[in-house]
Amino acid sequence: MTSSMTRRGALAGFGATLGLAACGNPVGGDGAAILDARVDATRDFLFDRYPGTRELSDKSHGILWMPLVTEGGFFVGGGYGQGALRINDVSVDYYSAARASFGLQFGAQQYAHALFFMTSEALRDFRSSDGWAAGADMRYALPDRGGALGVDTTTQLSPVIAVVFAQSGLIAGASLAGTKYTRIIP
Repeated sequence: MTSSMTRRGALAGFGATLGLAACGNPVGGDGAAILDARVDATRDFLFDRYPGTRELSDKSHGILWMPLVTEGGFFVGGGYGQGALRINDVSVDYYSAARASFGLQFGAQQYAHALFFMTSEALRDFRSSDGWAAGADMRYALPDRGGALGVDTTTQLSPVIAVVFAQSGLIAGASLAGTKYTRIIP
């Protein structure tokens, strides 16, 4: 009985921690201004740290910036974040990113990511959907320890390129597969 009480307490504590971490995402009256400021800081960080992303940005038709996604799990997990879609570096829409996962997992992490829409069709499909889910057709460009960005010819020909960066926390790696993006009004 003590063991189950300890597990329940740990699970409840972990859930409360995840809930509080998600509160760092803006909602309410000045949510758009807060999101735009976070997007600016995230964009500047990515461009300064990984200069190759500037070229990727110049070639893209639009970029969805997600400055902070918080994930956590204890067998059942979830994640949430908010960001802005920018076309020509102007915010045109705001989105949430949410995901649920099941399986062997334990921990929490936060990270930022950007989705570079490399074709007008990919951007149009994203904007016209009620809820767009990241899938297997998305390619990842992975920053390495030297500050370079792993973008190869195959990646550059992909309609959507994802860059996941600024990770911190206890869950190793971050995948956007299964993440659902939904337009919001901050």
